Amino acid sequence: LGPAGVSGLIQEALAKGDLPVVNGVNSLSGIATVNDIPAKVGTPVNAGDVVSTTTGSTAVLVVGKDAFLLRGGTSVSFQESKTRRGLVDSLLVTTGKILAVFAKRLETMNVKVPNATVGIRGTGCYFEVFDARSYFCLCYGEASIDGAGLSQSRVIKTVHHENPVWLDDRGGVMKVEKADFVNHNDDELIMLEKLNARVPPFVAMGMTGRY
Repeated sequence: LGPAGVSGLIQEALAKGDLPVVNGVNSLSGIATVNDIPAKVGTPVNAGDVVSTTTGSTAVLVVGKDAFLLRGGTSVSFQESKTRRGLVDSLLVTTGKILAVFAKRLETMNVKVPNATVGIRGTGCYFEVFDARSYFCLCYGEASIDGAGLSQSRVIKTVHHENPVWLDDRGGVMKVEKADFVNHNDDELIMLEKLNARVPPFVAMGMTGRY
């Protein structure tokens, strides 16, 4: 796909169903690294790896049955399970913006941002990490939020982007506050799911294109 980047990948994915998919970098516009080594389309990404993009760059990854769109200035660690070698059981997003779709699973996948942990099982979601707080949109599915001072997890359920939130633990207690919908769209989610031969649930509900 070359310099067309993610826009070209979205158009291609929506037009055909036989995209070549690799476990790792499937599209790259700009500069990305895997474990601080320059990456290219086809570079594998596995449990234990750290993927980073430079400002203005975009990368699309497939890791197992999950897929990710990393915008510029993003760093994410695919953390390996302590009990099942080779299995990614959590993500650590330290900076940037990431859209992700996850296959349904029996065990919770934890997405960690600097001030919260979000537990998911087969959802689409979007994160933006800032110095003081983090943005989280559960695009569809169910997730649980844990953070400082919460006596129990805050559970969110959505069908189609209806409950984006700010995660803010300034003051020592996690606040989950209503946010606006920003910086991701349905075409990107459809593209990511298609890389693993899936379709977002909002498509069957006739909601495509509202975001």
